Amino acid sequence: MDWDAVQLSIQLAVLTTLILMVLAVPLAAWLAYSKQRWTAIIEAVVALPLVLPPTVLGFYVLVALGNQSPIGRWWIELTGSPLAFSFNGLLIASVIYSLPFAVQPMVAAFVGVDRRLLEASTVLGRSWASTVLRVVLPLSRTGLTTAAVLTFAHTIGEFGVVLMVGGNIPGETRTIAISIYDSVQAFDYDTAATTSLWLLLFSVVVLGLTYGLNSKGRTTWPRV
Repeated sequence: MDWDAVQLSIQLAVLTTLILMVLAVPLAAWLAYSKQRWTAIIEAVVALPLVLPPTVLGFYVLVALGNQSPIGRWWIELTGSPLAFSFNGLLIASVIYSLPFAVQPMVAAFVGVDRRLLEASTVLGRSWASTVLRVVLPLSRTGLTTAAVLTFAHTIGEFGVVLMVGGNIPGETRTIAISIYDSVQAFDYDTAATTSLWLLLFSVVVLGLTYGLNSKGRTTWPRV
């Protein structure tokens, strides 16, 4: 088993989960409680990675982060290294690709909070940010945990996006999914089978944990 790829995948999954748990909370709260008509458009954009082929999403992210793009040129001027085909670029792509897995369970959990509690908090003089932190989040622990678990697991198994944006650089962008692909390409089926088995067991544990959390509380899946 390629332990360097395993370590890189875990590092990528942890950082992606931490970033999304910060970014997704205000976005999910706005989507859950906003009454603007164009909220549905934002929801569709957030959910786009669920239906868009990973290679297509990876291509557009690669173009956006490439050396000829404004973001890519700015990053090179700032750090002296390219953003594409690097771990930082891989992290950005993973955050974008896993965004709906963090936002949608949160939205469903926030919607399930009793509106009377929110109104009571407002009457008591709490700001909206304080209401979210002190009322909504404590009552949405199951949704938050589900979002974190799904985001982490989804990042571990990423292939198309990470291959397009990060390539296959050992110790830098080669994740565990790409390592399995390399083993198959080299006809090393024993290594591929061993690594795939560990990923299969990991996926079963994650799904069991997710469904177990959902069965203990209200639904944490997206609104229809």
